[in-house]
Amino acid sequence: MQIAQTAQNAPMPDSYKSLVQRASRLKLSAFSIAEGMRSGSFRSMFKGHGIEFTGVRDYLPGDDIRSIDWNVTARMGKPYVKLFEENRELVVFLLVDNSESMQSGFLSKNRFETAKEAAALLAFAANQINSPLGMAIFDGEITFSSSPKAGQMQLMTLLQQLDNSQHSQTKGTALAGALQGAYRLLKNRSLVVIISDFRSAGYEQHLAHLAAKHDVLALRITDPSDTELPQAGYFSFQDPESKIKRNFPLFSAAFLREWKKSGKDRSERFSNMCAKRGIFSINLSTKDDPAQVLERFFSAKEKR
Repeated sequence: MQIAQTAQNAPMPDSYKSLVQRASRLKLSAFSIAEGMRSGSFRSMFKGHGIEFTGVRDYLPGDDIRSIDWNVTARMGKPYVKLFEENRELVVFLLVDNSESMQSGFLSKNRFETAKEAAALLAFAANQINSPLGMAIFDGEITFSSSPKAGQMQLMTLLQQLDNSQHSQTKGTALAGALQGAYRLLKNRSLVVIISDFRSAGYEQHLAHLAAKHDVLALRITDPSDTELPQAGYFSFQDPESKIKRNFPLFSAAFLREWKKSGKDRSERFSNMCAKRGIFSINLSTKDDPAQVLERFFSAKEKR
């Protein structure tokens, strides 16, 4: 009884407060991220921001031959060059994974709590630079979706949806369907940020398809337990998606080495897959401060 009373009177840990309650701190933390989004160095790293094709005109002496539109030139029988217009509006769309595997983690903050905080920081940053902002949340099915809109009302609506997000009765993860849905929903080139542990199969082709049309950032949520486990006796693990239970020999140094190698190999395969498809990727651990990781990425001076 005394323990319960103490817990009731103690201040609520920040990680358990709603995103709306933490709005002031998150908004302040998102300031540097917003400045990074606004900067030319960030936009130049993505192929879609900065200029947009608007039409063609007759070729004039001195025009760069690399700007010639060869398809129009062939049809019309005389040279035409492409016209581009600077496009400063950055449309941001968030895909947030709330599947069963995102509820896992050995620390006090699980993967979904980390994902929610990262999504909130990106939402505040987009709002600070007046970017249209949209979001979809999915577990075994898509449970929420909103087209990009600008404004404070849209920001608060998305934060409330993140706070109140509940599991549907559908097991598994609808990552592939969410990627397909984003491709159909977004008409103009956008920055699509996928926040997930990517513990799924059958999504890679849909991810590549989305990246061909939009600028994609894959924010992979990890946990120290992906590579490091405590040395102990037998330990019972349950797969959060299939509910299958297994006992693993944590006393075995060989098993712990193989577990670590498997986790590192999985991470390397994911990074290589993203790089091959022109997708930027970040590993965000449940032990990390999402604000620091995102600020470091968006403010980096040298890009790949």
